[in-house]
Amino acid sequence: MRPSKLLTLAVSLLALAALVAGCGGGGDDTTETTATETTTVLTKAELIAQGDAICGEVNAAVGAVGASEAEVPEQIIEVSNLYTGMVERIKDLGAPAEADGYPELIAAAEDLSKVEGEVKLASEREDTLALGEAATEAAPILEEFASVAGDYGFKECSEGPSAPAPTGSGSGIGAEEAPEEGGVEVTPEEPEIEVAPEEAPEEVAPETGGAGGGFEEEAAPETGSGGSSGGVGPG
Repeated sequence: MRPSKLLTLAVSLLALAALVAGCGGGGDDTTETTATETTTVLTKAELIAQGDAICGEVNAAVGAVGASEAEVPEQIIEVSNLYTGMVERIKDLGAPAEADGYPELIAAAEDLSKVEGEVKLASEREDTLALGEAATEAAPILEEFASVAGDYGFKECSEGPSAPAPTGSGSGIGAEEAPEEGGVEVTPEEPEIEVAPEEAPEEVAPETGGAGGGFEEEAAPETGSGGSSGGVGPG
């Protein structure tokens, strides 16, 4: 009798397990989907075009900082932020399909970002000694980045910052130095000063024996007739 009860209990448990499995109570049948990140692969030409747009924007911003009236420590920190941000934005563009020369470019960019971070930190700490050393080191590293970028094919990234063009009327010197649009240089016309020609002095006819002499010759006969009439009287 006892084995029969055990067999009945085992069958009941199997039936219960089958029922639970049939109702979908287990979680093993669910399929998990993992999102895969898709990386856009650029061509070298696309990387250069987008990178030059970033470098051109940063060069203009750095030039504007240099022309501003902000304190020198503030200018140093802002320039460092611009360069480190530029490097991160270029790296975020991704590696191009043509990998030749790209590792050298990124290595030079990372060196620039590192030294600019040191310049910023020294300026924030007001450590003049460390700032001088970092600034001295930053100059050739920036030139190296520009050289590598130029070899890779960049234009804006191979050039340094540019001062902003003067706007508005400004002074006369600034207006002359500002390039004319369209590549044609127009020379401002100078006002012409009219010089009145010297008038020739009016010719005054000298009182000579011209017309006046003729009048006297005409009057002479009258005098002569008077003399002759006087001569007739005595006769």
